[in-house]
Amino acid sequence: MSSPTYDMLSQLQSIFAEHADRNAFCIDDHFFTYRDLADEVGNMRMALRHVDGNHVGLVANDDIYTYASILALWMEGKSYVPLHPLQPIRRCEDIIGQVGIKTVIDSSDTTRYHHVEVIQPQQTDYYPESFYDETHFDADRMAYILFTSGSTGRPKGVCLTMGNVASFVDAFFALGIHLYPDDRCLQMFDLTFDMSVGSYLAPLLRGACVYTVAPGKIKWQEVYRLMEDYELTEAQLVPSVIHYLKPYFDEICAPSMRYALFAGEGLPADDVAGWQRCLPNAEVWNVYGPTENTVYSTGYLIPHHSPMEQHNGIVGIGTAMQGVETMVVDHRNRPVEAGTRGELCLAGPQLTPGYWANEAKNRESFFTQGGQRWYHTGDICEQVADGNLLYLGRMDSQVQIQGYRVELSEIEHVARGFYGEQVAAVALAEGNGSDNTTIGLAVETRTHEDDRPLLEHLRQFLPQYMLPTSIYHIKPFPQNASNKIDRRKIRELIALN
Repeated sequence: MSSPTYDMLSQLQSIFAEHADRNAFCIDDHFFTYRDLADEVGNMRMALRHVDGNHVGLVANDDIYTYASILALWMEGKSYVPLHPLQPIRRCEDIIGQVGIKTVIDSSDTTRYHHVEVIQPQQTDYYPESFYDETHFDADRMAYILFTSGSTGRPKGVCLTMGNVASFVDAFFALGIHLYPDDRCLQMFDLTFDMSVGSYLAPLLRGACVYTVAPGKIKWQEVYRLMEDYELTEAQLVPSVIHYLKPYFDEICAPSMRYALFAGEGLPADDVAGWQRCLPNAEVWNVYGPTENTVYSTGYLIPHHSPMEQHNGIVGIGTAMQGVETMVVDHRNRPVEAGTRGELCLAGPQLTPGYWANEAKNRESFFTQGGQRWYHTGDICEQVADGNLLYLGRMDSQVQIQGYRVELSEIEHVARGFYGEQVAAVALAEGNGSDNTTIGLAVETRTHEDDRPLLEHLRQFLPQYMLPTSIYHIKPFPQNASNKIDRRKIRELIALN
């Protein structure tokens, strides 16, 4: 694994000093300068020095304290484990238990966490000068652990190092994306989602201003408002945003936008063609990457006038970013020829060291070949003659909803728990698989059940985007020749209703 080209932490200190009077963040229409941010980082650095353990829970609020806490943790040699403020407390407590977290940073007015030490950053002592205390960049040290939906019914933690993050930043700018102190950059993602890292870190490393969207807000509406009110120049987006903005394309004209990047789910070619007309001066990119390979791994600069690479109406994902290695393989991990579909595998300096305390999942997801450690993405791709990759779909039951990766089996696990594991449940992705995917839940019970208690149970364990919008009662479930639940038949029965 190659070393990152620079010390990110020292660079941040230099940038903050050079641009102290410039705006670093716009949060809920309030501006904070780089001096304001540096002061809060300094306060948190001092507060963290008595904290035991390298991994600290961070309630992912949309405020200057939370962003400052991320930088302070890194500068103090610790990692952050984001805890969503709107997700069920049981889910968050499970994450705390898995990692063995003893301290949580929480800028909320009142905390939900009563069995660990809680640091409220707005109440820390005043030590702004600590921002410039010495830092030690260690590429192998953990930067963050993001918990994604797990196939066993429990969220699984993806560990990313400082070296992974620094390598990603190198690769991001190597795409030819040039940010400057005058740039105004969108950060629409919850901090529990890895696209947030690229959205806040890249601008801060160039002295630009980050414009955030708070958890719980209607994302596409806020994106539209921020674009109009502040004439944003760079945005990293999920495709569902432009799907919802599509009725307003005739009204949108954003000549100030220079870069728009899409990731997190399939990008419909029809939507992006209309979006390009709204952004006459922008480079529009389709970027792709699993959390396990640090945010983005491939990129495709979508042409404005010539035909774009696409498959079944979904834009291609391009070629490997700097340092990333890609390989399309068959079921025996053998590389396939161009023009042949297979599973996309990734390697290189952005690749996670593995899942938190989950050796079984590590053995399943990673393999060594040609002296390289590779990751099975589970995505079916095909490399075309010009070297670009086409995205053809998922190999398993994992789907993307609002940019979040969701294991359908986790929803099924929680639903079965409501019935004391006595009733089978099948979760199905509904919609067109790209911009309006929702969840349907089939349960093996008689019809005319009152579904409200089941939904209330699901709300206790699952975030909003994982809740089913439809519940179907089918008894008995059809079975296939192997005496397994026939999911295809269930889908057909639902379609007949």
